[in-house]
Amino acid sequence: MAYWLYKSEPATWSWDQQVAAGAAGTHWNGVRNHLAKKHLMAMEVGERGFFYHSNEGKAVVGIVEVIRPYYPDHTDETGRFGMVDLRAVEPLARPVTLDAIKADSVLADMVLVNNSRLSVQPVTEAEWVRIRALGGLA
Repeated sequence: MAYWLYKSEPATWSWDQQVAAGAAGTHWNGVRNHLAKKHLMAMEVGERGFFYHSNEGKAVVGIVEVIRPYYPDHTDETGRFGMVDLRAVEPLARPVTLDAIKADSVLADMVLVNNSRLSVQPVTEAEWVRIRALGGLA
């Protein structure tokens, strides 16, 4: 199973909005980066990811799950990009800030640390376990 990180500005789409979408979840649209597109295309139903508040807060705040694999993004007039559907699974007991991630040697090679602009990123199993622990999840 692969793990992911999804970045969203809270003013545009927040963790609270993701939770409010309920079990039906919502689409993760608007991605216009080709590397992020490849990540979306690789996702399988059931894979989990971190929900990260960018710009405001700069912290991992929750866990989401892919509930529909890659399909065309209705907001892309070019027809080149797609999206997946996600549902909220659980919040972190305590947010894990970007500063905490940068300060942790286990997370030094994390894509979030080294390519902060990428909106959809892979997360290694070791990174997944460490951030869950820092966030108060077993």
